[in-house]
Amino acid sequence: MKDTALIVVDMLYDFIDGSLACQEADKAVAATLAYIKTEKPSPILFVRDHHPANHCSFAAQGGPWPPHCVQGTHGADIHKDLAPYADEDLSFFKGEDPSMEQYSGFDGKNPAGQSLGEVLRLMEIEKVLVCGIATEFCVRNTAEDLQKAGFKVSVLKDCIGYVDAAGHKKALEEMQAEGIRLI
Repeated sequence: MKDTALIVVDMLYDFIDGSLACQEADKAVAATLAYIKTEKPSPILFVRDHHPANHCSFAAQGGPWPPHCVQGTHGADIHKDLAPYADEDLSFFKGEDPSMEQYSGFDGKNPAGQSLGEVLRLMEIEKVLVCGIATEFCVRNTAEDLQKAGFKVSVLKDCIGYVDAAGHKKALEEMQAEGIRLI
């Protein structure tokens, strides 16, 4: 699987047990950890919501969400069990511009200013496995953008959390109809 990367989307405390806790998030973390230990994927790239306190997606600024994943807070941290697998150079921060919502990890940048797509191409990756939180938003947008960019995309369906069960089911069906594999 040298040409395959695992992309872990938003397995951050605010989505697990914080201000925007999602359904099945604990199970998604445990399943992802088990997958990593069993399959030993390499490379592993992390996508991280990383908002300033005045982000446009927050209700106080007219957005739909409570404050979440605010820079410098525990809620923005990767779950402690997954953190040892996170390399700073392979972490992509999205949502840092206070005036712009960014659901897709494709919009994120690593500390060197490189995009997820740039780094995957530099690593000669052709196939990506996507897991994370939440199916209907960041997981779906990331998977779709990876597919549009020409990567072969599979979603690890046991390794995702979601906001709403009906939305989760619909997002999975629609991704599958678009040619994204569910495994």
